Amino acid sequence: MNSFERRNKIVDLINTQGSVLVMDLSNTFGISEVTIRADLRLLEEKGLVTRFHGGAAKPGSHLAEGDNQEVLLEDRYQLASDPKKRIAQAATAMVEEGMTVILDSGSTTLLIAEALNRKSNITVITNSLPAAFTLSENKDITLVVCGGTVRHKTHSMHGTIAERSLQGISADLMFVGADGIDATNGITTFNEGYSISSVMAAAAHKVIAVLDATKFNRRGFNQVLPMEKINCVITDDSISKQDKSALAKTGVELLVV
Repeated sequence: MNSFERRNKIVDLINTQGSVLVMDLSNTFGISEVTIRADLRLLEEKGLVTRFHGGAAKPGSHLAEGDNQEVLLEDRYQLASDPKKRIAQAATAMVEEGMTVILDSGSTTLLIAEALNRKSNITVITNSLPAAFTLSENKDITLVVCGGTVRHKTHSMHGTIAERSLQGISADLMFVGADGIDATNGITTFNEGYSISSVMAAAAHKVIAVLDATKFNRRGFNQVLPMEKINCVITDDSISKQDKSALAKTGVELLVV
């Protein structure tokens, strides 16, 4: 994909979703945030988008107003598209009192963290700094944050220390997002070094992939988890019949919202 096609895609995403984040676009296209910001700057000059701190929106969006210039990390969920919010609500409905839940990092899992914040008497283990910040406000939730090295691009903890902190953990559920999914390769990402996801999955009795239908048949260059490690996929109702059929052949449970 050349730069012209990429910028057209960015405009399409903004028109569809209302707004996008630089970090998410960087993951989607597999390029640096510096390049994405340059794209958004050019698109704004043409009047096609309006930039705000950390992303861009449709021209005239309230996100461009002065009192909305700073988009806090813990408020990223407000910028997510409606399908992601429905997926997060469906995921949260699976969590019962007394459960232990692992949250991998990502925009959809951050939405899940926000929804879980209304629950009590659960334990949440996460490597996501924004999710941890959100959940830390609820004294009725036992919060365990993985130590390790901060990956600034995703605001998450990774590395040997983070992985070792999960040793001996036994969780009921794990929620994991991704940049792409297909029946052959499982869920994949454009980010490097996602071995912590496999450690999390090994510690959970049930692994649930949470991703919108646009992620189907997209393949990042790094595998997050193979299909055989995933028990359930939650996605939105724009999933195609072909993708439903391909997923059914893997034996993975599918929940469409």
